[in-house]
Amino acid sequence: MTTAATPTPAYRRLGVAERRSQLLVAALSLFAHRAPEEVSLDEVAEVAGVSRPLIYRYFPGGKQQLYEAALGSAADELKLCFAEPQTGPLTRRLARALDRYLTFVDEHDTGFSALLQGGSVAETSRTTATVDGVRRSAAEQVLTHLGLAGTAGPRLRMMVRTWISAVEAASLIWLDEEKQPPVAELRDWLVDHFVALLTVTAATDEQTAVATRAALALETPDGSAGVLARRVLPVVAEAAHLL
Repeated sequence: MTTAATPTPAYRRLGVAERRSQLLVAALSLFAHRAPEEVSLDEVAEVAGVSRPLIYRYFPGGKQQLYEAALGSAADELKLCFAEPQTGPLTRRLARALDRYLTFVDEHDTGFSALLQGGSVAETSRTTATVDGVRRSAAEQVLTHLGLAGTAGPRLRMMVRTWISAVEAASLIWLDEEKQPPVAELRDWLVDHFVALLTVTAATDEQTAVATRAALALETPDGSAGVLARRVLPVVAEAAHLL
């Protein structure tokens, strides 16, 4: 008695865009958890189920070009994190954006650290520009939520970009601390950080003050801003009394 052999799946030729996307997905799966210099093209080829020469057909510059393309793909995903409908309380919008951002950080832990901390042999002026582009895009998205995209003054722009930098730094520390505290606590703390920076800047910048009043008008008593105010006001009142 003979057993029929299991038919081998036929090789399917992919279009250029589809094959390129396949290679980028394979590369990102490796770069997400290891520094670029620790990933070989042979490993990328194995994960993608292709030959090494095929990678060079789509990325003639080898691993460096592949890494930069994978980074660009990741950057596009990060830019979308802060794209949020301009409705509802600002703190709720920021919380949803941070949920997406921190999910990306969680899923690309080592790669995210290598990317932002620098020092990788794969780092070039192009990769630096790509990362800076993500920061600027995030800042513009936040300013859009404040109703001041393209018209924000230097104080407010500096405040928002400072917060974006703080989000990055906190994310790196969170990874270094073995993802503690829980991600929801980190998100809420970063939202509070934004509100605190915004209100402090509003105290000395009229444009920020107008934007802050408009943003707080949309908040609810049980929302992030309301809860933060009830926690902070007694501390501020006590400090004022001492002065």
